[in-house]
Amino acid sequence: MDIKIKSAVPGFLDILGIAEEPMGMFYTDKRPDKGYCPEPADLPTREKEEKNEIDWPGIFGQFSCVIGKIWLARKKKTAAFFSSRQFGCPGGAFWLGFNKPQAETIIHYVSSGIPGRMEGEHYCDSPDNLRKILKFVDPVPAAKEYCVFKPVSLFSEGETPLLVSFFTRPESLNGLHQLAAFVTNDPEVVASPWSAACGSLAVWPLHYLEKGQNRAVIGGWDPSARKFFKTDELSFTIPFEMFTKMLARYKDSFLTTKTWKNVHKKINKSKKAWKEI
Repeated sequence: MDIKIKSAVPGFLDILGIAEEPMGMFYTDKRPDKGYCPEPADLPTREKEEKNEIDWPGIFGQFSCVIGKIWLARKKKTAAFFSSRQFGCPGGAFWLGFNKPQAETIIHYVSSGIPGRMEGEHYCDSPDNLRKILKFVDPVPAAKEYCVFKPVSLFSEGETPLLVSFFTRPESLNGLHQLAAFVTNDPEVVASPWSAACGSLAVWPLHYLEKGQNRAVIGGWDPSARKFFKTDELSFTIPFEMFTKMLARYKDSFLTTKTWKNVHKKINKSKKAWKEI
C-alpha cells in the first residue's frame, strides 16, 4: 500500500472519532508469518456429503468462527487468515469464497434443522428458501490460497487490499455512510444484505464489485457473531478504491463542518459511556 495512503489514515479516523484502524482484506498465495487462523480441517463439500464422506461431529467439534479470529486480530493488531483447509466454520468457508455450493447439512442447520439430529438456527424459514438466497449470493471464488484480514498499517508497499472494513458504533458509522454517498454521488451506495457476519466483510462487497456496482456494506447483524463485536458495534466494508477516495476528499465534505462537530460531541459521549476515554 502506498505510504501516502497509510499516512492519511490517522487524521481520517480522528475526524470520524474512530480509535481503531480498519482491517484490509485480500487474497494471497503467501501464508502470513504470524496471526490467527483456524486449525486445519477437511473441507465439507457437497460432493463429499453426497458420498457420506464428511465427519460432521468432527467438523462441529472444532468449530471456530471467522469473526472470532478477526476479533483476536483486531485486539492484537495482527492478521487473521483462512484457507480451504483452515476455514474454521463451514459457513465461513462459503462466505469467504472457498466452498460452494453449500452442504445440505449446513443449509438445514442454518434454517429449520433436522428433526432428531440437530436443532436449526432458524436464520431462514426453510432450507428451500435458504438455497435460493445462497444461489443468489453466488460467492466469487477465492482468488488465491489464503484470505487475509489485517490492519491497513501492516500492508507492505507491494500489497493492496481488495476491501477495507471499519468496526464502529452508529455515530461514527453515520460519517462513513454519508461520506460514501459524497464520494460516489450514489444514493444507494450503502447496502446491508442478509448474511453471516463474515459475509458482510467479504462475499457481499465482492458480489457487488463483480456486477460492476461500487457498494459499501454494513454488517454485523448475525446473532451468532455478536459476541465478537463490541456492544452497539457494526462493520462497514468498502472497496479499496472507495477508501482511497474517502481519504482524498473527506476534508472537502461535511466532516469539516459545525454540523459534524455536533455529532462528534455524541461520539465522545458514547466513548465515555463505554469508558473508552
